[in-house]
Amino acid sequence: MKIKTKIETPYYLIDEKGLLRNLKKIKYLRDHSGAKSVLALKCFSTWAVFDLMSKYMDGTTSSSLYEAKLGYEKFGKETHAFSVAYSNDDIDGLKNICDKIIFNSVSQLKMFFNEVKHIKIGLRVNPCISYSHFDLADPARKYSRLGVVSKEDILSILDNISGLMFHYNCENDDFESFSDMLDEISMKYEEVLSKVEWVSLGGGLYFTKNNYPLDKFCKKLENFSRRYNVQVYLEPGEAVVTESCELVTTVLDIVKNVKTIAIVDASIEAHMLDLLTYRIVAKISAEVGENEYIIAGSSCLAGDIFGKYKVKDELKIGSEVRFTDAAGYTMVKKNWFNGLRMPSIVIKKLNGNLEIIKKFLYKDFLDSLS
Repeated sequence: MKIKTKIETPYYLIDEKGLLRNLKKIKYLRDHSGAKSVLALKCFSTWAVFDLMSKYMDGTTSSSLYEAKLGYEKFGKETHAFSVAYSNDDIDGLKNICDKIIFNSVSQLKMFFNEVKHIKIGLRVNPCISYSHFDLADPARKYSRLGVVSKEDILSILDNISGLMFHYNCENDDFESFSDMLDEISMKYEEVLSKVEWVSLGGGLYFTKNNYPLDKFCKKLENFSRRYNVQVYLEPGEAVVTESCELVTTVLDIVKNVKTIAIVDASIEAHMLDLLTYRIVAKISAEVGENEYIIAGSSCLAGDIFGKYKVKDELKIGSEVRFTDAAGYTMVKKNWFNGLRMPSIVIKKLNGNLEIIKKFLYKDFLDSLS
C-alpha cells in the first residue's frame, strides 16, 4: 500500500537504502574472502524485505523450527537449522527443509543422527572464549549450556559431521579481538578443523560498522579458509540491519516530576524489549540542545523509560520522536503487553516510496490470546 498521507504512529520504518548499504558490505566480504553469510532470523525476521536481502546473502540460519520454516519458505537459498535442544517434532519438521542442521550436544546428535544423516550435520563448539559486554548474552559464560566443551567428545563423533559452529561473539566491533580469538581457536582445534568441510563463525561481528577494517577482516577469513580447506560461514543479524530502521512515535503527554517527562505512544517494554533487558538507552534522531527530557513509554510499567535526552527543539504534545537503530531484536520481540497498539511495519523502498506492509489491529491482539 503506497502512502500519500501522514502515517499513524507508532510504526517501524525500515529504510531499504540503509539495508542496502550493509548488504553491499556483505557482498564485498564474500567476493574478497569467500565467506558466505546467512541471516540470523533470531535477530530480524521481517520477510517483506527478504527479496532484497536474498540478492546479497546466501540464506538463513534459525534457532527453532518456525524460524527455519520461515527462512525456507520466504528467503530461499541455504537453510541452516540450530537449536539448543530439538524435540522429535522439530526433527520431523526440519529434516526435509534444511541444508544443514547443527546440534548443540553430542547426545542430541547421536539421538537424531539416523533421521538426519542425509543432511550436512554440524556440531556447536564452546571454545571457552568470547567477546560480550553482557553476561546475559555471553555464550562462554560460566556453566554455559551452549556448545560442546570437550575436544574428546568432538573427536568421538567426527565421522558423523561435516562442519562445526563457533558462535562466541556478541556485538564485537574490535577486529583485533576477533583476530586473536580466531588464532586461539585455530591452535586449539587444528586437528578437528582440518577434517571438516565447513565452519560457521557465528554472528555478533559488527563488520558493517563505519571504519571497520573490512579488508583485514576479509584477509583473515580467507587465510583461515585456505589453511583448513573449509567453507566459512558467518551468521550476521545486527550487522545486516544496523542503522536501517526507526521506531516512529508521537508525544501524547508532557508531565513533570522534578524532571520533564514526555510520554510517547509506544513502549520500550513492548516494542524495544531488548534495550530494556540489557538496560541500554534508546538512540533518538534529534539534534542535541538544551531542552532536557525523560522520554517514557505509555505502558503501566514504572520503568518503561526509553532514556534521558537533551534536544534542540522543545517537545510538545503531538511532536514526533524517532528512535533509531530499531531493527535488530525489536520486531522479533514485540509483544502485546498492556494491550498497547502494536507498531505498524512500514518500508521505505529504494525509490523513496513508503509502503505499509503490516498494520496490527484488535483482532491480532485477540487472536494472540485464547
